[in-house]
Amino acid sequence: MKLTKIYRSKAPLRLGLAGGGTDVAPYSNEFGGSILNATINMYAWATIVPNKENTIRFFAEDKEIQKTFTSTPLLETNHELGLIAGIYNRIVKDFCDNKALSFDLYTSVDAPAGSGLGTSSTLVTAIVGAFVEWLKLPLGEYDIAKLAYDIERVDMAMSGGKQDQYAATFGGVNFMEFKKDDTVIVNPLRIKSEILHELAYNLVLFYTNTSRESAKIIDQQRKNVEQKATDSISAMHELKKYSADMKELLLRGDLHHFGELLDKSWQSKKRMATNISNPKIDDLYTTAINAGATGGKISGAGGGGFMFFWCPGSSKSKVVKKLKELDLVHKRYDFVVEGLKSWSASTHF
Repeated sequence: MKLTKIYRSKAPLRLGLAGGGTDVAPYSNEFGGSILNATINMYAWATIVPNKENTIRFFAEDKEIQKTFTSTPLLETNHELGLIAGIYNRIVKDFCDNKALSFDLYTSVDAPAGSGLGTSSTLVTAIVGAFVEWLKLPLGEYDIAKLAYDIERVDMAMSGGKQDQYAATFGGVNFMEFKKDDTVIVNPLRIKSEILHELAYNLVLFYTNTSRESAKIIDQQRKNVEQKATDSISAMHELKKYSADMKELLLRGDLHHFGELLDKSWQSKKRMATNISNPKIDDLYTTAINAGATGGKISGAGGGGFMFFWCPGSSKSKVVKKLKELDLVHKRYDFVVEGLKSWSASTHF
């Protein structure tokens, strides 16, 4: 092993607290959307190790997948790591005059795909951040988030919204506005530290041991808007309102009605598309409420992944006990204020 200059980055995953789905076109383009989210201490990681071997190697360490290519300005994307190849293609096209690079790229995410924590978009953001560090690209936070969004949603035509790339890039608790003209405004919220600690203590996070393909749920949601499904659109209007209401609660430090607002959001969210919930999820929700939770929801598009519940007073231990009996995994976490972070180092590789 020799001493090598490497370029690393990490970007935090997020909990979608309120308004999820209103960042997805065509709803956001027609009505404008808003979302309240907060990043947590679970991350997507990327490490670039330049080489002189005229090769490109991708190592998805958490998936135990490896792909090797001869260095070329345009990589094929019809494989398991096609999204990563798509990121490379865009970087070379926009910033390298279509000249091929040679490097090894190591990636991993602290949560499984389909978990509802924004894993794929956060990984894209982390990888873009590593390239920014390596190539010294003159990109600010909005530029990085927009580039990550364009790669995933435009170049790779993957279904989804806009919030995840911005949450991963900016970090912290943010109220995000998605304007009709496609503009995104990130409003960082100055929440008192004791409120965030109380929020993290009472907002209990569980993994349902199931993942889901968010694209199918989002595609149905989009179709409902395109077909002017009044109940689905009305539900999205309600979710947008609840995101602003929840923002006000946090800014005032009023957590007494937090669970109630979560419950209202969840009831509205289920009306956006038929596959957001299912009998198993409904049973889990009922179990948590009967054990003392006052509200909760799935993080992300729905269908599985992570759920969180508001457990006031002394109800937390009972809710955790009951949901563990149903084979859910209790995940401890903390909120974090720092978003995408990239750095270089010299290490033996």
